[in-house]
Amino acid sequence: MGVPTVYDVAERANVSIATVSRVYRNPDSVRAQTRDRVLAVARELGYVPSGSARGLASRSTGVLGLCFPDHADPEIDEQDGEDADLTLYADEITRGMERAARRRGYALLIAASLAGGPESLVASVAGRVDGFAVLARTIATEDLELMARRLPVVMIAGPREIDQLDHVEVANTDGERELVTHLVADHGVRRFAFVGGPADSPDANARFLGYRQALTAAGLPAADEPDSRGDFTQAGGRDATRRLLDLPLPQALVYANDQMAIGGLDVLERRGVRVPEDVAVVGFDGIQLGRVVRPGLTTVTQPMRRLGQTAVELLIERLTEPAREPRSVLLPVTQTRRTSCGCPG
Repeated sequence: MGVPTVYDVAERANVSIATVSRVYRNPDSVRAQTRDRVLAVARELGYVPSGSARGLASRSTGVLGLCFPDHADPEIDEQDGEDADLTLYADEITRGMERAARRRGYALLIAASLAGGPESLVASVAGRVDGFAVLARTIATEDLELMARRLPVVMIAGPREIDQLDHVEVANTDGERELVTHLVADHGVRRFAFVGGPADSPDANARFLGYRQALTAAGLPAADEPDSRGDFTQAGGRDATRRLLDLPLPQALVYANDQMAIGGLDVLERRGVRVPEDVAVVGFDGIQLGRVVRPGLTTVTQPMRRLGQTAVELLIERLTEPAREPRSVLLPVTQTRRTSCGCPG
């Protein structure tokens, strides 16, 4: 017998060719008993779906794309052992998107915008996928508009840059406002400093807005700009914290993300500043590393995997209904209170 085909699988499993196709493209649409039988036969025969053949027949690739900026933190990337499993923001989104794509019968093509630039990256990837999810600040708006003419595009995080694109983000402003309100109401904090992200980061700016809203509501002074800034990495958090320690110490340091907060915790420990006794520290994101640092990091936990899952859902909706109105989905966040803010461990 030669290379097994979809016809061989259909005949052996006593189903139609269309059913075999649905098992791989949209498994939830096939009854579990039938799906299991088809997959068992496929394993027995050694059958693997042909993406190229499927593309010729349907003009689809069976692949979804994800593009994100290269925010890798070398200090995390170089860790070994168990620490290597401590995933960061983009890793969690990728994991959620990959699982959702697989459930719907799609593969996921992942691309980080490295030195070659996002324009060349998109040009090389866009023709190989049925739809594309793009994290905020990865691709210039004009390039996004061009790409959106060729295939469905979903924006992840930040405000929706282009009205006709689908979009998913988390409640950055609400989450930060509620966390800072907790520090004021439950811990009596009156003197704050905010460590912001890059000035062009929409998520960091939305979090700073929530911070200012909480201070204003409490009758406390709210600066127009962050007290210091970092680049979302631990190293950036260290540098930003060192600059702040040249000033009078506030009662709480609010960081725009967890990685910077963890870098800040390291600097504070080295300088002999106790957390939370001398200063409270809080972050934003809910990465796994925040659970294992000491003291445990209080943070706003965003549903990172759900961001990826929702992006897949929006892409498949768009592929199914190309003419539907654009959707913008806002996902809720939650507070995770640990000892770094003064809450019980």
